[in-house]
Amino acid sequence: MKGTLKILSILLLLAMAIMYLIREPFKETAPAHAKQDMFVDGDTDDFDPGPAVGSQFPGLQAIYQGRKVTLLNEFSGKNGTVFIANRSYDWCPYCKHQMIQLQETKAAYDAAGIGMVAITYDDPALQKLFTDKFNITIPVLSDIDVLSFKTLGILNEEYMAGEFQYGIPHPGMIVVDPQGTVVGKLFLEAFSSRVDSTAALAFASSALGLDPLR
Repeated sequence: MKGTLKILSILLLLAMAIMYLIREPFKETAPAHAKQDMFVDGDTDDFDPGPAVGSQFPGLQAIYQGRKVTLLNEFSGKNGTVFIANRSYDWCPYCKHQMIQLQETKAAYDAAGIGMVAITYDDPALQKLFTDKFNITIPVLSDIDVLSFKTLGILNEEYMAGEFQYGIPHPGMIVVDPQGTVVGKLFLEAFSSRVDSTAALAFASSALGLDPLR
């Protein structure tokens, strides 16, 4: 009996060691698998959390580069801002892929005079690991206290305090004009689907009243 228990213990330790060794490679390959068919051309469902179009964008209670951020002003472009709410840049492959794609089209947003800023519930140190690895220059805010997501009305209430995913928002985009008015939103009920970055730029440009050719 003791011999059987010893063998089972050894097998368990081996299994744990194997899981540890493959954990990091899996985190690398999971985003590639998730990328398939996740991007769509627009918001076609009725899911619509967040501040109402036509209302003023609420204040924030987030952390950026070690300091508290309460306003969007410093991230705004001359023609407006796209505020990107995401779940996690640590473990969410869909969020990672969306951010990488947005970074790839950042020059087009800059040319349109539209600033971009993202936010997740991650600790800033975890966010930095992601942004450094993929050369993300889009500012990323941390809402570790969940105050911003509550204020914006985009907190995912499926999870309770103490659960691993408590504090994540419904992923989406909020378009804000230079006066701080919400002029458009892109939220999909399926968290595994995101609006393509080029389509999102066209949507934001239209919502801000910009010439789409510019």
